[in-house]
Amino acid sequence: MSARKCYNWVRDLSSPPVPGTSVRSPLGIRFKSVAGQVFVLQVAIVVLLAAGALLALVLQSRHDIDREARNRSVSVAETFAHSLGLQDALKRPDPAAVLQPLAEQTRKAAGVDFIVVMDTRGIRYSHPQPDRIGKRFVGTIEPSLAGRVHTESVNGPLGKEIQAVVPVTAADGRVVALVSAGLTVKNVTGVVDRQLPVILLAIATGLALATAGTALISRRLRRQTHGLGTQEMTRMYEHHDAVLHAVREGVLITDGEGRLLLANDEAKRLLGLPEDAEGRHIGAVPGLDRRMADLLLSGRETTDEVLESGDRLLVVNQRPTHPRGRPEGAAVTIRDSTEMQILTSRADTARRRLKLLYDAGGDIGTSLDVVRTAEELAAVAVPRFADFVTVDLAEPVLHGEEPGPGADMRRTAVSGIRSDHPLYPCGRLIDFLPSTPQARGYGTGEAELVPDLAHAPGWHAQDPPRARAIVEYGIHSLIAAPLKARGVVLGVVNFWRSQKPEPFDEDELSLAEELVARAAVSMDNARRFTREHAMAVTLQRSLLPRALPEQSAMDVAHFYLPAQSGVGGDWFDVIPLPGSRVALVVGDVVGHGLHAAATMGRLRTAVHNFSSLDLPPDEILARLDDLVQRIDHDREGDGDDADDGVLGATCLYAVYDPVSQHCTMARAGHLPPLVVAPDGTTEIVELPAGPPLGLGGMPFETAELYLAEGSQLVLYTDGLVEQRSRDIGEGLELLRAALSHPDRDPHESCRAVLDLLLPDRPTDDVALLIARTRTLGEDRVVQWDVPMEPSAVGAARSLAAKKLDEWGLTELGFATELILSELITNALRHGSAPVRVRLLYDHTLTCEVWDGSSNAPHLRYAATTDEGGRGLFLVAQLSERWGTRYTPESKIIWAEQALPGEAGATTPDFAAFLDVDPL
Repeated sequence: MSARKCYNWVRDLSSPPVPGTSVRSPLGIRFKSVAGQVFVLQVAIVVLLAAGALLALVLQSRHDIDREARNRSVSVAETFAHSLGLQDALKRPDPAAVLQPLAEQTRKAAGVDFIVVMDTRGIRYSHPQPDRIGKRFVGTIEPSLAGRVHTESVNGPLGKEIQAVVPVTAADGRVVALVSAGLTVKNVTGVVDRQLPVILLAIATGLALATAGTALISRRLRRQTHGLGTQEMTRMYEHHDAVLHAVREGVLITDGEGRLLLANDEAKRLLGLPEDAEGRHIGAVPGLDRRMADLLLSGRETTDEVLESGDRLLVVNQRPTHPRGRPEGAAVTIRDSTEMQILTSRADTARRRLKLLYDAGGDIGTSLDVVRTAEELAAVAVPRFADFVTVDLAEPVLHGEEPGPGADMRRTAVSGIRSDHPLYPCGRLIDFLPSTPQARGYGTGEAELVPDLAHAPGWHAQDPPRARAIVEYGIHSLIAAPLKARGVVLGVVNFWRSQKPEPFDEDELSLAEELVARAAVSMDNARRFTREHAMAVTLQRSLLPRALPEQSAMDVAHFYLPAQSGVGGDWFDVIPLPGSRVALVVGDVVGHGLHAAATMGRLRTAVHNFSSLDLPPDEILARLDDLVQRIDHDREGDGDDADDGVLGATCLYAVYDPVSQHCTMARAGHLPPLVVAPDGTTEIVELPAGPPLGLGGMPFETAELYLAEGSQLVLYTDGLVEQRSRDIGEGLELLRAALSHPDRDPHESCRAVLDLLLPDRPTDDVALLIARTRTLGEDRVVQWDVPMEPSAVGAARSLAAKKLDEWGLTELGFATELILSELITNALRHGSAPVRVRLLYDHTLTCEVWDGSSNAPHLRYAATTDEGGRGLFLVAQLSERWGTRYTPESKIIWAEQALPGEAGATTPDFAAFLDVDPL
C-alpha cells in the first residue's frame, strides 16, 4: 500500500494510453495494478465466450426443436395414413363421421396439435375445429398428390403451423386421400422457452466459476506484485536503489540462515562493512562489531535499542520478515544518535517543563475556591517537578482579604510522593522567622533556592527538631517561591526534593517561578471571588428573614442555600396579616452577585409595604411589576451601570385565611406551588402563570382554592428542581415523590425534599418554604349581623361583652365595647347594609366591622369645638393596630388588641381620651 501511495502519478487523459498505465473499464473503474488489468481482460474474454455459447445453444436448440417438430409431424401423418380402416372409412357416404373422432383421439395420443384427413381436392374430413370440416385445406398438396411427403410452415386456422402432408395410396398405387399432421409454432417455441432457463443457469454457473478462478489468479498476482502497475513497478525498482543508498539511515536485510542479503551505503559506513559484505554469513563479515553481529543473528525484535559500536552510539530497530508466512530473516534499520544524545536530553527536559506548564494552565484554577486552587497547584507539581509541595497562604487570603506585611501563614495544601513526611501538616498556622527563605520570599516577593538544607542555618532556626527530621528523612533541597499577583504576595509555595540526589538548579528555579506566577493569577481570582461571595452572602442573609414571625395560621419550615458560584436573588417571606391571615411569598431575581442580592432586598421590602396595605395578591404583583420597571429605567439612565439593570424577577404571593380555609394566590412567571392533601395526594396548583416582573403590559390573575386542615402548601424556586443533569419536569416529579408522606411535619418534609433534590454544589440559589395549614376553631370566632338602626349598637356591645366573658377576656371588655361602638356607629352613619361584626380570638383579639360601602375612613384630630370626629382616634389609641381592607363586596375596618398578660400588652389611659375639663 505504501508503494502505491508514493508512486501515484497523474496521466494526461487527452494523451493515448501508455503501456503499464492504468486501464479504465467500461464501467468507469480504473485498474492501476497489473493484477487488475489482467482480471479485467480475463473477465471480458469469459463474458464474450459465455455470450457466444449462449447464442449458439439457443440457435441450436431452436433448430433441433424445429427439426423434431417436422419429424414428429411426418411420423404421425404417415402412421395415420397407413392405419387400418382408413380407406374403408373414405369409401363411406359420410367419411367425416368416422374420421373426425378417430383423428382427434389419435392427435391427443400422439401429442400433435392437429390431424387433418382430406380428399385429393383438399376438402377436409377432420379438423380440431369442427367448423373447418368440409372446407379446403390450407397448404400445399401437389407434392403429396404426386406421392411424396411434403413439410412446410403455413398460417393455418390454428395460427402459424409446422405441418406434414402424406399421401394415402390404394393397392394399385393411386393416391386416394391425403393426411396432414403438425404442431403450432407457439407450442414449438414454448419448448424452447422452457429449455432456456436451464441453458442460462448452465452459462451463469460456468461464468461464475470462470470469474472466481480468474479472481483467485488475479489475487495471487496482486499479492506478488503488491498491487502495482507495470510502470509503477518499473519506477519503484528504479528508485529503490536511489532511495536506499541516499537515506541517512542504515538498512540491512538478512535471511533465515544468517546471510547478509542487503546493506545500503549508510549501513556500510556506520558498521565499517566491506563492499563485498552482501551474500556473506553475518558471522564471517569482517569489521562487524561482535555485539551487533549477535543481535543480527538472534533475529529477535528490537525497538530503538542502543548499542555501542566502536566510538558510535547506534539506535537499532529489528523486525522479522515473513515472506511466505514463516520467519525467514529480518529487516534492520540503524541510525547514529551520538551527536543527538545531548540535544535530545535537553529537548526532552524542555518538553517536560513545557508540558508541566501547559498542564498547570488547565489543571489549576478549575474552581473559584482558594483552598481547592492551592490543592491543584500542589498536585500538578508532584512528582514531575518536586517530590513534595506545600502551599502556605496568608490567613487573610483564606477569607478573601488582601494580606498585610508580616501576616501569619496557614498551610493550606500538602502533596507528596509519600504520606509519612515530617513536614508541617495541612491546616497548621505558621509564623515563619525572618531568617527563613519563606519569610524573606513573602517580604521581598522573590523566589529563593536552598540547594542544601543540611547546611542552611536560617532555615534550621525555624524549628530545629523538625528541620533535623526533614533532613534525616532525605529531603535535601528547597525552592520557596512567593505567590504574587497584582503586586500583592498571597503566600509561599515550597518545592522539596528528596529522591533525586542532585539539588534544584537555576533553571528549575525559573520553572518554579513561572509555575507559581501562573497559579497566582488563579489564586487571586479565587480570593477576590471569595471576598465578593462572602459580601454577597452577608448582604443577602441580612436581607432575608432571620426568624419567622409568630402566627397561628400555619406551621412553617423554610430552607435557603446560596449558589456556590455566586449568590442570586432568591427570597422567601412569611407575613402575618390582619384577621389571623398569613401571606407566603417566594421570589427570584434574575442574575447573581451583589446587584441581584440588593435588588432582592428592595423587592422584599416593597412586598412588606404593599402587604401592609392589605391588597389582593394580583394587585401586589402589579405594583411590584411597576417598581421593577422603574428600577430598570433608573439603571438605564446611568451609562456606567447600564449593563447591571434588573432584567426581571419572578414572584409567587399567597394569602391563607384560617377561618375560611381559603387560599388566594397569584404568580408572576414563578413555578406553581404544590399542595399536599392530608391523604397524601400531591398536586401542582393550576395557577395562571402571569408575566415575570418588569415586563409590564399584562395583568395578573388570582386563583382561590380550599385547603383542608393539615394540608401542606409548598413554595420553591427553580434552583431546587432544575439542574443541568435533569430537566424541570423530572425535578417536579421527584419533588412530588418526596412530599407524598402526609404524616411528616413541615420540617421533616423539608429534610426529605433536600435529601432527594439538593445538589452537592448548587449552581443557583435554592429557596424552599413548606407550610402546614391550621384552622381557627369555631369556638374562637363569633359573628353577628347588625341591623341598620342606632339601637343595634348597644345590642352588639352586650353580645361582645358576654362573649369576652366566655373567653376569659373580661379585662378587654370596656376597650372592646368602645371600639365596637365607634366602628359600628361609623358603619351605620357613613356605610351601607349589610353590616356585620366579627370577633377573632387568636394571639390577639381582633374586632372587625363589615359594611357594604367603599368609603375609606381617615384618622384626624378633632378641634375643641367639634362635636364629633374623635371615633377613629379613640380606636387607634385603644388598639395595638387598626386598618381597613376591601373585598369585592364590602370593606372591613379592623382593630387588634393585645391579650392580657402578653408581652407588650398595655392598659390604655381612658382619661386621656375624655373630652372633659377637669373639675
